[in-house]
Amino acid sequence: MKKLRKEFPVLQQYTYLNTASSGLLYEGLTQYRQAHDQEFLAGGSIFRTQQQTYLQSVKTRIKNFLKAPTATVALTPNVSTGFNHLMSGLDTRQKVLLLDSEYPSVTIAATSKPFEVCYATVSDTLEENILQAIQQHQPDIFMCSLVQYTDGMAIDVSLFREIKDRYPHLMIIVDGTQYCGTAAFNFDTSGIDILGASGYKWLLGGYGNGFLLFADDMLAATTPKTFTDSVQHSDYESSYTDPIARYECGHLDTLNFGSLGFSIDMLSTIGIEQIEAHIHDLTTHAKEELTKMQLLSKTVIARTKHSPIFNIRGDEQLYQQLMANDIISSLKGDGVRISLHGYNTHEELSKLFATLHRYC
Repeated sequence: MKKLRKEFPVLQQYTYLNTASSGLLYEGLTQYRQAHDQEFLAGGSIFRTQQQTYLQSVKTRIKNFLKAPTATVALTPNVSTGFNHLMSGLDTRQKVLLLDSEYPSVTIAATSKPFEVCYATVSDTLEENILQAIQQHQPDIFMCSLVQYTDGMAIDVSLFREIKDRYPHLMIIVDGTQYCGTAAFNFDTSGIDILGASGYKWLLGGYGNGFLLFADDMLAATTPKTFTDSVQHSDYESSYTDPIARYECGHLDTLNFGSLGFSIDMLSTIGIEQIEAHIHDLTTHAKEELTKMQLLSKTVIARTKHSPIFNIRGDEQLYQQLMANDIISSLKGDGVRISLHGYNTHEELSKLFATLHRYC
């Protein structure tokens, strides 16, 4: 991972523990983006003639990275936009199960429409709470973030397969923005019907790119009849009549989506399993030390597994003290949120712990 760090100029100046807010640009990606725009500058519309083939190659890389060979990929500027399109096309007579402290874009995508909404409680027994809520409320759709953005509470990935086996007709929609890029993942066997993610965090793709992965026939099943009827007897080109057009309407930016594809290649070259092992090592170390310092909630401490996101007991003053020591974090919820990626090190954690000991 030391070789990876050299690619990120920010790390030469700061202890960057804020990937949950924004992933970093890096030298290789910047060079790619400059070369892309130089080609556009030189070729104009000629450069764009192969855009569909190029964007299809990005989709292929997403599918390979997430082990989703049979899935359909929709490219979208961000997961929030994608989920809003998705939920706008579903029958609102259905019941949607959400988590009670969910990411606002996930919650609003459901609650801003006339669905019947019910909730599962986020606690140290999260998986049990979800199963009990499904049994109690009998929802048609379960929509959640795989990792909670405020404190890093993570759903055990195996739960989705269990739910799908027990409730095969329940549609499972998952936001993987705070998860994709942290661990190896097999979408094809996960039990998830639709996985969405924005690419600017752990995927290191910069802003303006994201995707939805649709399992099996889920794209067709979630396409509203109004769309199908409007294009069925038209003479539009296939790019307008394909159900994917609901998400990929208008022109797609090859710079932004190409950046996502480039970073997926970079992560794949390093090896997502190697990145996962390093993040797990950092996460385990961080949880042990922060627990000793009594800076984590009892709910997080009680969990066996945790994501690389932690919410530390603290306030604006602590946040400013970390900033004064060149440690980048975020004020989030009732505390200060830190988050770890493959470019972070144990030495950086030691600096964090030493700073916390001085001010906590």
